[in-house]
Amino acid sequence: MLRAAVIICLPLAACDLAQTGPDIVAVSDYLGIQTSLLDGDLVQFGARLRGGDSPEPAAEYAECAAAQYALIRGYGFARHLRTNVTEEAGIWTADAVYTISPSLPPGLRTIDAEVVVAACAENGIPTV
Repeated sequence: MLRAAVIICLPLAACDLAQTGPDIVAVSDYLGIQTSLLDGDLVQFGARLRGGDSPEPAAEYAECAAAQYALIRGYGFARHLRTNVTEEAGIWTADAVYTISPSLPPGLRTIDAEVVVAACAENGIPTV
């Protein structure tokens, strides 16, 4: 049984998942998101999908969920803290942690929730 673990450290919403080619396997199923409020503005997202040949689609799926969660809570921004992605039997699982905030948080890995949600919609990535 193949099992891979990868740590993703940069926001990925700008990537275009619609591209496919001989070396890229398209995502076939988005299997859902689990959200856990860890403490105040600290939120964990578990995203699962089938298909793809790299960890990026799973990390993007988690980022889309984080952006939508921020908007649902009335916040406009999130800051990516970490994402761990594993693959087992063709199922990719992203375990991501973000902070959400009403104003642009400090740090290099921040996301504007409205911009990310729009990019997710454009790329066909579910947000909830």
